[in-house]
Amino acid sequence: MLSVAVLISGTGSNLRALLEAAEDPGYPARIVAVGADRDAAGLAHAEEFGIPTFVVPFRDFASREEWAAELGRRLDDIRPDLIVLSGLMRLLPASLVAKWQPRIINTHPAYLPEFPGAHGVRDALAAGVEQTGASVIVVDDGVDTGPILAQERIPVLPGDAEDTLHERIKPVERRLLIDVVRRIATGELDPSAHP
Repeated sequence: MLSVAVLISGTGSNLRALLEAAEDPGYPARIVAVGADRDAAGLAHAEEFGIPTFVVPFRDFASREEWAAELGRRLDDIRPDLIVLSGLMRLLPASLVAKWQPRIINTHPAYLPEFPGAHGVRDALAAGVEQTGASVIVVDDGVDTGPILAQERIPVLPGDAEDTLHERIKPVERRLLIDVVRRIATGELDPSAHP
């Protein structure tokens, strides 16, 4: 059984989908802890499912490296097989990424390498593209530059705004994430085999 720690910053909609998937006895992964960089609303999902939570407030540390060192200590205590960044809005320092790579994955609301960064949906609309997408990647020390594990195209519809397009991307992100975690757990997908 694959043990998974999830790190969030916000409402945790991808987290909730993963928690619901893991409730199925046939799903080969279990969420063992949920952490956040602030008092995130999504922690309530973990509490509802009886999953331990922890918060390492970014604002309590003098630097990103000090924050990440404490986050790393928490993860060392948990020792998950896989770490899922689910809307964590902080870049992890290279030292933390290097320690866990390739066992840290992230979702992104664009068809990478198109539109990396915090505003993938907005950037796709600004570019006037006819389609964007959703991706699940291995986290590396760049910004959304890691190996792609799964992705799917999503059309940009006439009249789409950032919120409407993002709402159509989210279910695809969730489905891809649930499937990637399942495939990693069964050995069907090896994150280290993706250059």
